[in-house]
Amino acid sequence: MKCRVCDSDKLKLAIDLGEQPWGNDFLKASEVGQEQSYPLRVVWCENCSTAQLDYTVRKEVMFGNHTYLSGTTKTLDMHFKKMAKEVDNRFFKHKKVKWAFDIGSNDGTQLKHYKALGYNVLGVESSIKIAKIANKSGIPTLNTFFNLEVARRANRKFDVINAAGIFFHLEELHSVTDGIRFMLDKDGVFVVQFIYAKGIVDNMAFDQIYHEHLLYYTLNTIEVLLTRHGLSMFDAYLSPIHGGSIIGFVTHIGKRKKSMRLKKLFAEEDASNANEFETYKKFADRIQIYKKETLAYLKEAKKQNKVIFGMGAPVKGNTLLNTFGIGKQYIDCLVEKNPMRDGLFAPGSHLPIVLEKDVKQVPDIYFVLAWNFKKEILANNRALIKKGVVFHFPVNPKEVE
Repeated sequence: MKCRVCDSDKLKLAIDLGEQPWGNDFLKASEVGQEQSYPLRVVWCENCSTAQLDYTVRKEVMFGNHTYLSGTTKTLDMHFKKMAKEVDNRFFKHKKVKWAFDIGSNDGTQLKHYKALGYNVLGVESSIKIAKIANKSGIPTLNTFFNLEVARRANRKFDVINAAGIFFHLEELHSVTDGIRFMLDKDGVFVVQFIYAKGIVDNMAFDQIYHEHLLYYTLNTIEVLLTRHGLSMFDAYLSPIHGGSIIGFVTHIGKRKKSMRLKKLFAEEDASNANEFETYKKFADRIQIYKKETLAYLKEAKKQNKVIFGMGAPVKGNTLLNTFGIGKQYIDCLVEKNPMRDGLFAPGSHLPIVLEKDVKQVPDIYFVLAWNFKKEILANNRALIKKGVVFHFPVNPKEVE
């Protein structure tokens, strides 16, 4: 293959997590054991330093009927509300007519907050069911995969274009980025939110490697992509959302100067060797050590006859379960809030999913897979913690201010 960002064919294998089903392929009872597996490997580009998967599961397979809902957690909803207010206050507060566009808009959670601030809004969402949910809730949503052709059909300029947690998903990466440039008003701002590759390594959050995540950006590597398409980041900061994400503000090249805090982030990234091949190789070695430690914890708990439930059934949780070989020998079920996953089974591990409201038994340990919502989970379960239930976080990132 060629590098997804710069087209170089100089790619080196950095991390190999073996053959795994794609993490959002939740199964009906009749489908258990029939899921397909694919290589889950991260390669590193010698030319532009971008870390990326070397195998693509087609977007139609992964995103045509996915079950992820943005509005399930209060943490994410409040983050999206904060983002809309921040963008409006900084850039468009006094504009009378303003438009916001969201790529991968899901159930419309982000756009509802822009709408509340007086924006005309439009979303694009690949999942048929979820696009229907958004439209029913009053958020106009196109059910398609966004690319340059869709942008041309829309034929409208937007003040704000948002891409939260989807810019590393893109099979049609260059067409999408051209579409963003085409739709972005001359003074518009593209708000790109992506899990920071440096944070993945620093926090041992290897479970954020999965088939939906085709790319693992640093500031340096995403700038290579943006510049290729006439765009440039002018400001950014690190947010705690999803265990450490970059919130980047992008516009047309030459429109705005780079902020001091963005320059500082670039300097910190360079000093940490975040774009070096050896950093990823060392990370791969640490994953194996982490596997031994986690399995030792679970084995000891089972030796003491502890009942263990999984907390959450996020896509990344399936990377962890399948990489470590964790299934029913350790965990009885996965407890989930998202009603679209009720009664399904996790791919690979085949652990059954039970809605939180339907849980009848209190376990001794909750093995928390949705660790990125740690504060919310701990706050919601104070009563269980008082009773002695242990909430174990297999990935426990440093707090990001």
